[in-house]
Amino acid sequence: MIAILDYGAGNLRSVVNTLAALRIPHEVTRDAGGLERASKIILPGVGHFGQMMRELDRMRVREVLRDRIRAGVPFLGICLGLQALFECSQEAPQAGGLGLFPGEVRRFPGDVRVPHMGWNELEIGPGAPRLLRNAGPAPWFYFAHSYYVPVVASTAAQCCYGVPFTAVLEHENIMGVQFHPEKSSQTGLRIVQNFAELQ
Repeated sequence: MIAILDYGAGNLRSVVNTLAALRIPHEVTRDAGGLERASKIILPGVGHFGQMMRELDRMRVREVLRDRIRAGVPFLGICLGLQALFECSQEAPQAGGLGLFPGEVRRFPGDVRVPHMGWNELEIGPGAPRLLRNAGPAPWFYFAHSYYVPVVASTAAQCCYGVPFTAVLEHENIMGVQFHPEKSSQTGLRIVQNFAELQ
């Protein structure tokens, strides 16, 4: 069963509807018990980095979420859910992230319009990313964000908007996408289906 962690993100219902359309068994959870039962976890995300991390603490799920990911449970972070994997963000320097990857989430430079919104093409790295299976050699996805994860060792695909940034991250059981698959038409559905089919 895939658990979708509900911390009040605005795109929760869209993610739920996507899984329902694909007939993928899932449940929405707001507590540690739901995460502990899950065979896979999705952390959707829109909004403010600091607010999200404070809400995870208020719900008392930060540590169990981190423990479940470290234990090998497949995890998919969407947009802010990807950014939460890192140590911190320029959006809320005082609010630590999950710290599963080193580094800081950064704000786009001042010479580009922020937020970055719209459809953009991905540049897929080597290694045949599992999330992008059957998505085509240069797929397009819908983005809506003001902060970005720099290109890191686990970047599986990148995009450029003023600067290159991580569009897809894959490291063992940990995955994240900066775009919104739930708003990215059939190609976005493919991403969710690929995650659900991971063994």
